[in-house]
Amino acid sequence: MAARRGPVGKPPERGQAGAPPAAGPVGPLERGGDEPLHEQVERQLRASIQAGRIPAGAALPSTRALAAALGVSRGVITEAYGQLASEGYLALRQGAPVRVAAAVQQRVREPARSLLPAFAYDLRPGVPDLAGFPADAWLRSLRAAWRTAPFATLGEPDPRGLPGLREALATQLARTRGAAADPEHLIVCGGFRAGFVELCRYLRMTGAEQIAVEDPGWHPARLAIEQAGLTVVPVPVDEQGVRVDLLDGVRAVLVTPGHQFPTGVALSPDRRAALVNWAADQEALIIEDDYDTELSEQRPGAVQGLAPERVVLLGSASKRLAPGLRLGWMLTPSWLTWPLTTTRAIEATANDVITQLAFTDFLERGELDRHLRRARATYASRRATLLTALAARLPHLTVRPAPPAGLFVLAEGDLDEHATAERAAARGVGVEPLALHRFEPGGSRGLVLGYGALAEPAVERAISLLAAAQV
Repeated sequence: MAARRGPVGKPPERGQAGAPPAAGPVGPLERGGDEPLHEQVERQLRASIQAGRIPAGAALPSTRALAAALGVSRGVITEAYGQLASEGYLALRQGAPVRVAAAVQQRVREPARSLLPAFAYDLRPGVPDLAGFPADAWLRSLRAAWRTAPFATLGEPDPRGLPGLREALATQLARTRGAAADPEHLIVCGGFRAGFVELCRYLRMTGAEQIAVEDPGWHPARLAIEQAGLTVVPVPVDEQGVRVDLLDGVRAVLVTPGHQFPTGVALSPDRRAALVNWAADQEALIIEDDYDTELSEQRPGAVQGLAPERVVLLGSASKRLAPGLRLGWMLTPSWLTWPLTTTRAIEATANDVITQLAFTDFLERGELDRHLRRARATYASRRATLLTALAARLPHLTVRPAPPAGLFVLAEGDLDEHATAERAAARGVGVEPLALHRFEPGGSRGLVLGYGALAEPAVERAISLLAAAQV
């Protein structure tokens, strides 16, 4: 590779006062900046070639002509051309014009776009109050992480997560979720989906063919199961939760016992006992998605506390704080910890240590508890506003009776779910049809409506627009 130096005996040239404007394939250069002029020329030419603005085989100006047009020494252009030739972008031949190499594969550069829809009024379930994120407290924890962490912490991380965070999480889960929490069997992951995908892959690798899920249930879980090469087995949900009596021939089941999604029911005590007994009898695995129970007025303890050797408890900061943190945890049976750990060590899927250190400090200072207390009050008020607005503007929809809980309600009734969702989206309102989360066709129709992301006036306005979308 050509050395990145200016002409022999001279430092990289930074430009001359009164230089003529740029011309040809190179735009204006920054004079006197930190980036040497020859590197600016390289960068511009490289980008233009990659994007196809200068096609393969095209001739470039001679070093003398381009130098004159840019008002720089010929050595600047010679250096730039030489570097690009060493990278394979240019073909240099004695006595022939400088040309873009014929082998360069070019692609038109498109602007970055988001795959995520954006709504002025987001009533989709599972979106927390992002404006209420405790930014000052989190920033304090981040500063503490950088200030107090030994340099060794920045080395290769433990694939299970930092020991300090696992200790803090175990204490938190035992106290708030009634979990049988052993920090040696806690694995820090990138959120529920990241942990669930790891579990699905493990089950597939060990011979499982199916995973049972609640029906209706969270539809991304179905995609994760199918992507792992497993078959989804839908199991109906009624007023007491998942129908444990219909679990047959599967080695694992995914459940949301604290606050079933999307019906909102809690798994009854009898069903809890039946579920634990089923897992023990069949030597099966219960995957407990504890996604938002701590946001509920009534917070039943985790099923994992009843059968720690038969349950994986999955939780995350997504609903508790913000999805963008990409922070979650798996509390695993003792026999499952090592297989998952070795896979994570090979694939280097551990979370970044600074976020882990910050979350450790955040937990130990009680900031998560304080935030959750505030959040429960906020969500209870927004839920009440939503229910009042629904009763006034969409009286034909019925919300299942349930204690104030979580971030959503299920409003059922006689409506065209998908058409309503499309018309609502055209008015800037995001909603999810119940049918999106059904794995078997049929059943009641309705909308799953979240209220976490909107303040009370915005909730009222969103329901007004949603009512207009019904016409």
